[in-house]
Amino acid sequence: MHTSEGAKRQQQRICGPVVAMSFNFVVAVSIIMANKLVMGRVGFNYPVALSLIHYAVAWLLMALLRAFSLLPVAPPSKSTPFSSLFLLGAVMSLSTGLANISLKHNSIGFYQMAKIAVTPTIVLAEFMILKKRVSLKKVIILGVVSAGVAVATVTDLEFNLFGACVALAWVVPSAINKILWSNMQQTSNWTALALMWKTTPITVFFFMALMPLLDPPGIFAFSWNLNSTSAIFISAIFGFLLQWSGALALGATSATSHVVLGQFKTIVIMLGGYILFNSDPGPVSLCGAFVALCGMSYYTYLNLHSPMESGAQTSKLLKLKTIEDGENHADTKTVDSV
Repeated sequence: MHTSEGAKRQQQRICGPVVAMSFNFVVAVSIIMANKLVMGRVGFNYPVALSLIHYAVAWLLMALLRAFSLLPVAPPSKSTPFSSLFLLGAVMSLSTGLANISLKHNSIGFYQMAKIAVTPTIVLAEFMILKKRVSLKKVIILGVVSAGVAVATVTDLEFNLFGACVALAWVVPSAINKILWSNMQQTSNWTALALMWKTTPITVFFFMALMPLLDPPGIFAFSWNLNSTSAIFISAIFGFLLQWSGALALGATSATSHVVLGQFKTIVIMLGGYILFNSDPGPVSLCGAFVALCGMSYYTYLNLHSPMESGAQTSKLLKLKTIEDGENHADTKTVDSV
């Protein structure tokens, strides 16, 4: 934990792909319940302000970890320019803010279609920016998964020109946000918590600027009492865990795998309502869910049988970076502790 390299190795050893994605799945389902409580029963209908509270509490928790020397060390500042960190913080806030506007001005079906569009956007962006290729087999499976999720969840497609423009504008920041989180952790010695510590203040700043523009008026008239404050604080704790688990999952897998996990959560929530609460999505939606789950299972099978290739590429990049750093600092005769 005293060097960025040691912290990165410890994160990889403790939190592999299965652990990270399972952690993210459990927290994501939990925060849905917490946010429904906050916006429903408590009546705090200010989504951007709620996101601001989530990130502010996350920053305070990380400050507490740092005070007790429990926060992983970040890589040297010269290894990652501030412009990259600023871009990540800005894109994160923009992605969340536009998602809230899209959900407000679009039907659930159109919003879900926009979420599905993130998958091909990530594949295309990674190819254009990082020259990362995806096999034809995986492309076909991702298409099957997206089609299955669309059939299972898209029940209405009410069109709204402004809402459609917002949804399209949200797709690109959402994809770039996931790509940056994954790429910065896999090509450098960033851990999830260290990267969150550096970018969260930037995200909070942008949320403060977006809140007056996106939230309805009346937040200062909200009744803060013990029940409402406790519910919002619990939601904020889950928000911190969601941000942390999402960063861990992106660092351990890839942006595409994280999107597939998000679609899996959508299907599980729909099937959970059908099994536990006797909701009736209809036979067509159930067939779509079955197709999506089959596609996700096969996509997971393909990834589990080719981890060595991606791991070898990441190790090679890190090794080359270490060699370059050693050559650049050979005259200093410094020995790094592990």
